[in-house]
Amino acid sequence: MKFSLTIITIFLLMALFAPFIAPYPYDLQNRKAPYHPPTRVHIFKDGSLTFPYVNLYRLKDPIFKVYEEDVSVSCRLEFFTHTTYGFKLLSTREPCHVYLLGTDQLGRDVFSRIVYGARVPLSVGFMGVLVTFTVGALVGGFSGYMGGKVDAFIMRLVEVLLAIPTFYLMLALRSIFPITMESFEVFLMVIFIISFLGWASIARVVRGMALSIREKEFVLAAKTYGAGHLRIIVKHILPNTYYYLIVSATLSFPAYVLAESSLSFLGLGVQEPFPSWGNMLAYAKNITVLTNYPWLLSPGVAIFLLVLAFNLLGDELLRRNRV
Repeated sequence: MKFSLTIITIFLLMALFAPFIAPYPYDLQNRKAPYHPPTRVHIFKDGSLTFPYVNLYRLKDPIFKVYEEDVSVSCRLEFFTHTTYGFKLLSTREPCHVYLLGTDQLGRDVFSRIVYGARVPLSVGFMGVLVTFTVGALVGGFSGYMGGKVDAFIMRLVEVLLAIPTFYLMLALRSIFPITMESFEVFLMVIFIISFLGWASIARVVRGMALSIREKEFVLAAKTYGAGHLRIIVKHILPNTYYYLIVSATLSFPAYVLAESSLSFLGLGVQEPFPSWGNMLAYAKNITVLTNYPWLLSPGVAIFLLVLAFNLLGDELLRRNRV
């Protein structure tokens, strides 16, 4: 659990303090350094330990984007300094650059874009889980508590939604909205699509739990004292499903991250120039580009680590619940 919490915490800090952690703005272009390789950070000079520094890289072949390190020009790394782009954790002075994960085809710093891009999957994941599980819990609790025709109608609706292939329905819903939407509008749209698709499975499970809980003595006692349906559902039934909802939310979080990344990868999610790990990966789908500039796959590593962390955390919570 420590590993998963550490990874999640790192990504949360990246998202919250992106302007401070990222060395450069996410949309800053250096047209003189397209496909710049990751900058090597040196701590030894002339065989002696020294303060971290980087060397200047010169474009040797502008056609094939081949760079060579000029060891005659060195620049010291600076920490917690004010730069042209604001107060930064890490920076260096001209003419050197600190591209920890290289640059893309427009000369934009990949590391800075990954840091800023962490905001999108985390925000979509947390907002999607919040909306999906709130709607799913309320609908499922109401259905299980009421029973009868109301329960039958809601469950048939749930079964219809669950029978539709999720990814294709997601693409169909996205096609309803114009492709020229602003980034914030796309962000809200992605949350709406994910929430619309996700509440049904939660409602079905909560409904089954509510069918059992409604027969408990404390629920019958609440009815005897004249408590209303809504109060019984919210105060007595749903609190007994919280642990399941927490574990399920943790395990479902990766699905929301992958859904947003898939839409952005296909050009249907967050649009340029704002970075999303999905739209950044779109540049790595060309095998020639990926072979020559493998650092463009870095957003995929970030997605893998975030998904892995939440899966491990969910598995651990599920294991503790069983014990």
